[in-house]
Amino acid sequence: MGIVQRLLSLPSNPEHIHKLEPFLEDVTSPYCLDQGSYGKILISLTEAVNNAIRHGNKFHAGKDVSIKCHQNGKTIKFWVSDEGKGFDPVSIPSPTGVARINIEGGRGVFLMRELSDHLKFKNNGSTVELCFNV
Repeated sequence: MGIVQRLLSLPSNPEHIHKLEPFLEDVTSPYCLDQGSYGKILISLTEAVNNAIRHGNKFHAGKDVSIKCHQNGKTIKFWVSDEGKGFDPVSIPSPTGVARINIEGGRGVFLMRELSDHLKFKNNGSTVELCFNV
């Protein structure tokens, strides 16, 4: 498989997150992924988009979240970008600590780190790069 790029743009409204799954099915169909591998990508991508809508764009109706996908051989990379100011990913406390274990929310970055093969924040945190070896 050669290099393939795909784009998806979503309004900053959680009602549009359902559009991720058909996009992801299209992206991953050539790989014949098992449910576990597909699930890791879907959960990571959903967390990234949800964070972009909620924390980056703050549900602002005039702002979009863009998802760019780059496929090259057995590697799939996604860049999820919002139009917000960004954030410092190092400042996010671990949700596994005793003080935070029962707090609702705050697990998105942790899940993305655990489920992807590589995670990187760019543009002052307003873009997340997720890499999966499939």
